[in-house]
Amino acid sequence: MLILLPPSEGKADAGTGRRWAPDRLSLPELNPARERVLDALVTLSAGPDEEAARSALGLSEGQRGELRRNARLREAATAPAERLYTGVLYEALDLASLPATAQRAARRSILISSGLWGAVRLADRIPPYRCPIGARLPDVGALSTYWRRELTPAVDNAAGRGPVLDLRSGAYAATWTPRGELAERTLAVRVLHEREVDGVPVRTVVSHFNKATKGRLVRDLLVAGARPRTAAELVGTLRELKHTVLEQATAAGRVRQVDLVVTEL
Repeated sequence: MLILLPPSEGKADAGTGRRWAPDRLSLPELNPARERVLDALVTLSAGPDEEAARSALGLSEGQRGELRRNARLREAATAPAERLYTGVLYEALDLASLPATAQRAARRSILISSGLWGAVRLADRIPPYRCPIGARLPDVGALSTYWRRELTPAVDNAAGRGPVLDLRSGAYAATWTPRGELAERTLAVRVLHEREVDGVPVRTVVSHFNKATKGRLVRDLLVAGARPRTAAELVGTLRELKHTVLEQATAAGRVRQVDLVVTEL
């Protein structure tokens, strides 16, 4: 099973180990594309037009330190992605507290989308950075479009023959869209919050808090030692773990759409 996660804007302040080395990252076929984005990001962040750089990266005036950090990425200390990302989803996943077998499974199965790196695994060492998928970089353009061209062969290969649990959202989800048979074994998850309004159950799409739900979902699968062989088995496993899962009608050759209904956020 392959589990696709978004990155988090929240990151550790600094790395603790050696400098970034492209030959040590997973999915090495992405390294030429990573180098192009890294060069563009460093050049933009170190350039004289600070206002343009902040605008391209969605930074406020008070976040100038992020530009300085980006400008030094090639010399910066690194940390494993599992310790670098500190946002809501990763706090709910709480990898460090998992049993050792579940941690090993997480490092094998989880792939994290990234505006800078394309995709990384939990054990990959990367420096703290600021490069949202919505950014436009000189000589690269819109990152969502750039990675849509570059990621498909690598992620298709990483998916292997098992099911894919796609927990990405927004522009990150647009960077890789499976086709045909692979799409049919991919589950894209939407989180719905169910509550009563005037005695009637109402379901609404969850935005920010869906990240914690997705983190807990992945944790449950890892703790259970789940190894589904098909998308149908994956849905069944989620239900066995007491998650309320509703499948939407999906045409042949398209990604399977799944609603995860929660009553508490």
